[in-house]
Amino acid sequence: MTHNDNPVNGQDTPSFLDLLNQLPPVPSAPEVDAKPGTGRLAWLRAAWKESWEEGGFLYQRWEEVFQARHSSWHEVANWIKAAALFGGLSLIVLMLDTAGDIADAALKGLSAVPATSGGEGGGPWGTVDYPVRVFLADQAAHLSVAPAALYAFWQLTGLLGLVGGFLGNAGARIAWLLFGIGSLAMIWSAAPAGGRAAATGLAALMWALASIFALRGLTLRPIVHNHPPQYQFNPALHLHATLPAPTPAGDDLGPDKIHPLQR
Repeated sequence: MTHNDNPVNGQDTPSFLDLLNQLPPVPSAPEVDAKPGTGRLAWLRAAWKESWEEGGFLYQRWEEVFQARHSSWHEVANWIKAAALFGGLSLIVLMLDTAGDIADAALKGLSAVPATSGGEGGGPWGTVDYPVRVFLADQAAHLSVAPAALYAFWQLTGLLGLVGGFLGNAGARIAWLLFGIGSLAMIWSAAPAGGRAAATGLAALMWALASIFALRGLTLRPIVHNHPPQYQFNPALHLHATLPAPTPAGDDLGPDKIHPLQR
């Protein structure tokens, strides 16, 4: 089988021209007229069958797909890598586009709700939500922003802090703490005087229950790491003594003396 002459990462890059080189010759018009069953359709069937035989273009591509399940990323064929990257990028773009449409629709829906409507209903949520709406509406009168926009931003901050804190993001947990403290302050300021303490206490309990998920895994205990020391000091005393060289036996007279002749 013919491949591209320039391998990439030690792998031969398949070319679509290889498939064309393996196809049988196209029958001409006289051959079609002389031999029945040798038309274009029969030629396509033969080309398809030959491509799936051992050594054919489609057969080898299928073998590369089958081997990719048991190979690392560097050992996978280059055309499979390109197809996987293209498919992954397309999926990410599609998900981002869908998430943008959902977020835009949610923000428009929140902004369309009046900031002080439907807050006097019964239930714990109405007791907590209505003072927040009233406080934001009073403050928006002195600002160049709509009350519904402030209320939507308050809700979005709480949602991001809850979800991000559950995932362990430190910034989201800080935002969740500030969201809870600010909400308690707004409820205390805007709640009726007779039920101010009850509304604030109820809001604190609801915020504490939600913090079980937002602050999941957070602990106030100090983390102690017991690691063995990397360097150990072993005191030792080394004495270096220089000993004189021993004098050879029978050489007491020294090198300059003459030994007497003995018979």
